[in-house]
Amino acid sequence: MTWSSQAFKFTAAASAAALFLTACNGDDDTANGADTDAEAGEAVDESAVGDMDAEFLTIATGGSSGVYYQIGATMTDILADELDSDTSVQASGASAENINMLTDGDAELAFTMGDATVQAMEGTGPFEDDARDNLMAIATLYPNTVQLVALADSGIESVEDLEGQNVAVGDVGSGVELNAQMILGAYDMDYDDISEDYLSYAEATDQMANGHIQAAFVTSGLPNPTLVELGTSTDFVVIPIDGEGRDNLLDEYEFFAEDVIPGGTYVDDEDVETVGVTNHLMVSSELSEDAVYDITAALFDNLDRIHSSHAAAEQITLDTIDEGIVVPLHPGAARYFDEQDS
Repeated sequence: MTWSSQAFKFTAAASAAALFLTACNGDDDTANGADTDAEAGEAVDESAVGDMDAEFLTIATGGSSGVYYQIGATMTDILADELDSDTSVQASGASAENINMLTDGDAELAFTMGDATVQAMEGTGPFEDDARDNLMAIATLYPNTVQLVALADSGIESVEDLEGQNVAVGDVGSGVELNAQMILGAYDMDYDDISEDYLSYAEATDQMANGHIQAAFVTSGLPNPTLVELGTSTDFVVIPIDGEGRDNLLDEYEFFAEDVIPGGTYVDDEDVETVGVTNHLMVSSELSEDAVYDITAALFDNLDRIHSSHAAAEQITLDTIDEGIVVPLHPGAARYFDEQDS
């Protein structure tokens, strides 16, 4: 495969994604008239990238108790060691905030989920009427698994049982909140059916432990550290995302995929069906091709260190760097992957 000419596989799925995202946000028209199919079929013009070097690198991640942060911290150490860069890992509200940081020049790299990235391209959701152009990636990383958990004594056994309950849906505008909206919609529900709380993972699990909320959406790699900690003091169950609702979700929005939370991950002995969506490592278009080539080489030449940062990171491989990708690779990353393929 030639990475520079086949930057990603996302083509017709983008239109379905755009339509579904628009429907989830009550907007009948795609903002700014973006033709995602046309854009998705083109590789990045190298003239579209900037000339910044890699002297200062900030990676925008997620909450400090989450998987993004753990993997991002390891990446900053690698970049500091390999490139002698001044690096830092930035805790954040995750996908939507990270895209803002990237496009505002406050971060050079960022973790995002594919669904939030499509929203940014289309100008929907938290990016309504503010579509972001020239978004680029270094690679896709690993699937984020949607984990819907509930207190064991809450009586919640299905998504439909969330009706009338206090439910944590993630930070406002985060990829987790987007997932919550989409999943509820797939089961013919919305925020009118629940009492939603906009909480980080740590806040959500604290509130579950105190009995103030009955359930929470958590979208991350497996296992999520805050859920592991919650299980040491509080009985909870993992709620399946399955049946007709999941079929609706998969039919409507193609970058979701079937996923499973294996028995023993937390307190459940049996596997629990759910869905997942792919994470992206995004990069600033202001960085030069050479700078991004060096960053990509530093990270992918040290995959053993990245794998040791968290169990979810073990799924990051050279064979899967374009699976589920929704934006073009930066020319610097494409050049590195071209060399590995030759």
